[in-house]
Amino acid sequence: MTDRILKPIAIIHTDFKEKFGIPRQSGRVKSAVGTIEFLPPYNDKSAIKGITEFSHLWLIFGFSKVDRHQFSPTVRPPRLGGNTRIGVFSTRSPFRPNGLGISAVKLEGVSEKGELIVSGIDLLDKTPIYDVKPYLPYADIIETATGGFAEKSKCHRLEITDGEMLLNIIPESKRQTVIDCLCDDPRPSYQEDKDRVYSMRFAEFDIHFTVEKTFITIIGIDKL
Repeated sequence: MTDRILKPIAIIHTDFKEKFGIPRQSGRVKSAVGTIEFLPPYNDKSAIKGITEFSHLWLIFGFSKVDRHQFSPTVRPPRLGGNTRIGVFSTRSPFRPNGLGISAVKLEGVSEKGELIVSGIDLLDKTPIYDVKPYLPYADIIETATGGFAEKSKCHRLEITDGEMLLNIIPESKRQTVIDCLCDDPRPSYQEDKDRVYSMRFAEFDIHFTVEKTFITIIGIDKL
C-alpha cells in the first residue's frame, strides 16, 4: 500500500506572523482569533453543514515553517529548560516525523463566505489545515488524564508592570490578545536575562519588552 499524499483543505489567517509569541497550546489565550479559509474544492459550503451545532473543533495542521528532514528520536522542550532531552512522541514539539499538529479551538461563527471564525488559536498565519473535526465532550474529555511534565508550567504567568500605556497604539480589538500573549510568557523557560530585549511580532506591530522575574516592562512598539 502506497502512502497517500496529504493536501491542505484550508489555511488559517491569524495575527501571529512569527513563531515567537504564539501561545504554547491552544486555549491558553482565548482572545486569539483566526479565520479558516477553505481551499477549492473543499470550499463547498455543504461540507460544513451542521458545524455550528458544535462549540469546539479539532484542527489537524502542518508545521509549515519547520525545516528538518532527518528524524531525531528526542527533542529538548523549552518548558524543561531547553537542555533536557525527551522522546519526541512524549512531546508536542513541531520537530516530528510528519510535521503534523493538533489544536482544539472554539468555533465563534461562520462567515457568509463559509469561513470558520475560531478562537483560542495557537497557529502561525497561513498555517495549512489538513482536517477539521468536531470536538466531542463525551468522548474527548478524559477526567482521569494526567499531563506529565507539562503540568508544571500550566499556571505560569507574567504580569505587565510598566509600559502598558504604549499598548494604546494597538487597536482595542487586538490589544487584549497582545496582553494575554505577553502574560503567557513567550520566552523559552531557560532565558532569564533581565536585560535582554525581546521582540514579539503581532499583526502589523512589533512589541519590544524585557522580563525580570515574573514582571514585564514594555519598552517600545513599532508599527510595521
